[in-house]
Amino acid sequence: MSEDTAIDEQEFEGWGEMLDALNPLKVKLNLLLFAIPVTLYARYVTHDPVLTFISSMVAIMPLAFIMGQATEQIALRTSESIGGLLNATFGNAAEMIIAGMAIFAAAEAFANNDTETGNDMVQIVQASLIGSILGNLLLVLGLAFVWGGIHHKVQSFSTAAVGANGSLLLLAVITLTLPTAYGFLPEESQKVDGLVDLSHVAAVILIILYGLFLLFQLRTHHELFATDGTHEHESPGMSQREAITLLLGSTIILGWMAEILVHSVSEGGDALGLEPLFIGVILLPFFGNAAEHFTAVTVAKRDKMDLSFAIAVGSSTQIAVFVAPLMILIAWLVDVPLTFEFGMFETIAVFLSVLIANAIASDGKSNWLEGAMLLGTYAIMAVAFLLIQDVPAP
Repeated sequence: MSEDTAIDEQEFEGWGEMLDALNPLKVKLNLLLFAIPVTLYARYVTHDPVLTFISSMVAIMPLAFIMGQATEQIALRTSESIGGLLNATFGNAAEMIIAGMAIFAAAEAFANNDTETGNDMVQIVQASLIGSILGNLLLVLGLAFVWGGIHHKVQSFSTAAVGANGSLLLLAVITLTLPTAYGFLPEESQKVDGLVDLSHVAAVILIILYGLFLLFQLRTHHELFATDGTHEHESPGMSQREAITLLLGSTIILGWMAEILVHSVSEGGDALGLEPLFIGVILLPFFGNAAEHFTAVTVAKRDKMDLSFAIAVGSSTQIAVFVAPLMILIAWLVDVPLTFEFGMFETIAVFLSVLIANAIASDGKSNWLEGAMLLGTYAIMAVAFLLIQDVPAP
């Protein structure tokens, strides 16, 4: 054992760094962890659906942030490409857990002949997936461009990453557009269960293509995505044991909060006058994307735009061509009628978001004004979804 290794092991002995990551005196966002006991009290003692809905949603934010911290510590021991993939994957864990819980809640509702609740859960799944794509592509990337642009006049990132992610996102738009257009065909032109079959086939193809994208990015053409190699200039502040423990613990608790949130959405949303569409597209991704918000913005400030871009846009890509198809297949297994027909308005919103993000990022450079444009686009879409909140989703 080398002297340096012995020093590192001694330095990381114990659990001090992990406890610091949970300490609200050191990380102000951890103050929101108080929402966890509030959620449990509201759910199991007072049975208050409004307080349960609000507190469980708030609790997801610090938990997602803690997951992001743990993932970043693990990612610091890898290349920026793998680090960005890890951050994107675990950054999307909140969305995956919420969508998965909603699917199983829908299956339970349909089994009990509660069609209204089942349809609400299906809409929550679809809206949360759309909202995650919009949130990462516009809000998270926009914040990263603005904050990074304030500290650095012009920043650059890999054009290969822009091209690969942009192409996959356009493919996702096609996948959303065709089932939506199919639903507008005359009934005599549609085969029985044709929309469902189309969605299942598209889901399998998208997952295969995402696997090929990972092979392209990490193996066959990894040099196109390489920047400064590994994070040699930045040492992890937490041992791998601490980081993994923190990641697993926060994931389990987040899953518990997501399960409570999903079962309180209908009653809590109704009491607050909010429709599932607005809750799924705006509220859930906003709280669930806390990890991406912080990590992407923080590394942008340090002029690590390849990692920031990989987290923000990589998260959107992963939601569009992996998480959404995965949810379609899971719903198929539990006999929930979830398809890629997400609605005309939602499909147009995704298309326009991909269009402006690709246009702004196409040159591989960014500044604060371009970030402001992305944030402006997100604000307009948020208002649009708020104004149609009383209109039932297609």
